[in-house]
Amino acid sequence: MTQPVLGILTLYLDDKETLEERSIYRHMITAAKKMGLEVFVFTPADVDFETNRIHAQFYNTSSKSWTHKWTSFPHMIYDRCRIQHSHRFEQLRKFRSRYGHLTFLNKPLRNKWTVYKTLSSQSRFQNKQPFTMLYTGHKDLSEMLSRYPLVFLKPINGTGGRGILRIELQKDDTYLIQGRDQTRRIIQPQQVGATALKKKLSSWNLEGGKYIVQQGIMIKLPNGRVHDYRLLVQKNSRGEWEATGCAGRIGAPKSITSNLHGGGKAMGMDELLGSWVGDEARARAVRREAEQFGVEVAAYLEQQYDRLCELALDLAIDRKGGIWLLEVNPKPAREVFRESGDEATYERAIVKPLEYAMYVYSRRKRKKSKSTGGKSQGRKPESSSSGASSLVAGSSEESSSGASSAGSSSKSISSKESSSSGAGSKSTSLKDTSAFAAASTGVGSSVVDTKRESSPRAGSTGPVSRRTSSKEAGSTGESSKRTSSTRAGSKRSASSGAGSIKSGSTRADSKRTGPKKVSSPRASLSEASPTRTGSTGTGSTEAGLTGNSTPDT
Repeated sequence: MTQPVLGILTLYLDDKETLEERSIYRHMITAAKKMGLEVFVFTPADVDFETNRIHAQFYNTSSKSWTHKWTSFPHMIYDRCRIQHSHRFEQLRKFRSRYGHLTFLNKPLRNKWTVYKTLSSQSRFQNKQPFTMLYTGHKDLSEMLSRYPLVFLKPINGTGGRGILRIELQKDDTYLIQGRDQTRRIIQPQQVGATALKKKLSSWNLEGGKYIVQQGIMIKLPNGRVHDYRLLVQKNSRGEWEATGCAGRIGAPKSITSNLHGGGKAMGMDELLGSWVGDEARARAVRREAEQFGVEVAAYLEQQYDRLCELALDLAIDRKGGIWLLEVNPKPAREVFRESGDEATYERAIVKPLEYAMYVYSRRKRKKSKSTGGKSQGRKPESSSSGASSLVAGSSEESSSGASSAGSSSKSISSKESSSSGAGSKSTSLKDTSAFAAASTGVGSSVVDTKRESSPRAGSTGPVSRRTSSKEAGSTGESSKRTSSTRAGSKRSASSGAGSIKSGSTRADSKRTGPKKVSSPRASLSEASPTRTGSTGTGSTEAGLTGNSTPDT
């Protein structure tokens, strides 16, 4: 029997081939070996595009060492590439364009502005998003400050708290400016008038659709430090979305963000939230609501865009327990759980993508076996002329997920469903196959079959900004005219939610030698993947490949 193979796609941080998450990859490879899953790490720079072979990095769990060797393409690819402003990201664009039809566990998500508009089209998400506008000029900031005393300026594609500004109106009609520059360095607080504010911001290169202006939520603790919550939702071994865990984050002194890389510290959610809302029972209810919300957001975004296997939601929670989605992260780190002392959740966060990969492989193998009359060819050995196995191409159905197994107490719901409440454990699955749905007959297990939509439900309205320039950065291949919606106020409606959710190295010393060229790559490499159009008119091309100077992640 062919062993399933997963390739972790990442980017080197520099030309010395430093890997940011090498310790995580080592941990994943060790766990995968126990599951019968082979895992290697590679970057676009390691791919020979002529022979479709990869000079990948393999970790030996016995000798605890890394080595390079040529190999064929894996059955599945787990994309961990984050945005870089370097030639390495251009290599990634080329890779995604050439091999986008292969089986990815996750595809790039759109930028902050596009995700905001997509979620705003659904009434169930509207009251959980701070009002946001695309920054096209200083008039947008002025308009937001006339509505809200506190606003944030954020890069639409930024990560790690880089390039964020906090602007707060003071009692004497001046403005307090705080923030972090593109290297995460804290900007010393400055208090300026309206004219000086405009002059100060002129050097930040905010225009051109590169920034959003977001309503600020008051989340300062009594000690003056800001805090928020990182919620991780992932697909499990049955292909269902579920909440893996949630942890609190407290920013460094004088910092406007809580990011750990920016000096923040992690803390258990229950302890932090309990002290913040002042009621442990209320805190538990808010947590359940947050987890359910996270599952529904992940399911809906996958339905609108493309395959996903995990997302991290950064949440602000106000004093009344109101939940606000600050942003969605498609390539989440796991360290927040380890640093908060929740080692069990940290381990689950590492293993879940592997379990989901095994689920994807098993489904594809069963389908392949049926189509070939029970003869599943699997992945050819390394001597194969092509890097793509017979299980690699044709990945379209893997964005759907399976139903709950028989006897489970979980409830699997459609991504079209509106927020629900009730006791019991909840998770969300998409487009369940009939075979899996038929197998789910256990008491307490309910499955709703889902069909993908090309656009949100008609007639829905949300707090989408009137700014609808065709130059909106990050939205690639846009061909449809966007229409604006009526702005919704920032009134919040409390939602009930009883019940819980399931929850740098260098190359080897040996001289690198390329593989022998082959006459032609395997036919499976040319298989086209289905196109999908999101609610905002995003074209069918891979996100971040065309027409976008600041690519999506």
